[in-house]
Amino acid sequence: MSEKKKLASLSNEMVRPLPGYLSKRYVSWYNGHFQDNQSWYQNLATFGQHPRAMIISCCDSRVNAMSLFGGEDGDFFIHRNIANLIPPFNPNGDHHGTSAAIEYAVTVLKVSHLIVLGHSGCGGIENGYHACNGTNDEALKQSNFIAKWLEILTPAFQDGANLKTDAERIRDLEQRSIVHSLSNLVAFPFIRLAQNDGRLSLHGLWHDIGTGQLHIYDAESGLFAPVGV
Repeated sequence: MSEKKKLASLSNEMVRPLPGYLSKRYVSWYNGHFQDNQSWYQNLATFGQHPRAMIISCCDSRVNAMSLFGGEDGDFFIHRNIANLIPPFNPNGDHHGTSAAIEYAVTVLKVSHLIVLGHSGCGGIENGYHACNGTNDEALKQSNFIAKWLEILTPAFQDGANLKTDAERIRDLEQRSIVHSLSNLVAFPFIRLAQNDGRLSLHGLWHDIGTGQLHIYDAESGLFAPVGV
């Protein structure tokens, strides 16, 4: 066996071994699901990925697009970020992880569907709401990245005078932010080109974690309606 190349050395205090519970879960997956489906994984490895849809969802651990849609490995190209936001098209030379993922999905993988998936009880939206209100906490104000990222929400914010409570207004912003992200998407030239060619459709979804219901945005009515329930 050839000696492995030594990579950059980091101390054990900086990078720790995998926690035992994760190692056990991996071993269980490898000895069970993987072994039962080896030919499928070999097929994925040999022929690459050909997902039909890209899903942009929140980093929230309670949101699992694979479970919602009964997905299997290779089905979806998934990108997660805080509050499932789409930034404006701005190719200024900085690092743009979300925009890069979208560009790859549309121009390289040629996905047919691009879904923005929001959810109830979103901490990112709640913090963005308080930031728009000027009531965000000091930790958020001093963050290196979070507060700046949540500024994407500002155009979607409305004072919600017809809504009585903060909770109602935050839920309203959860859904408005999805529509705002869809509006940002159509400003990407390669998105518009793919739409005009009939190769791509956009979808806005909001998931109520507690009830399990999924709601889809209807552009004609401007409202979210339950999916198939």
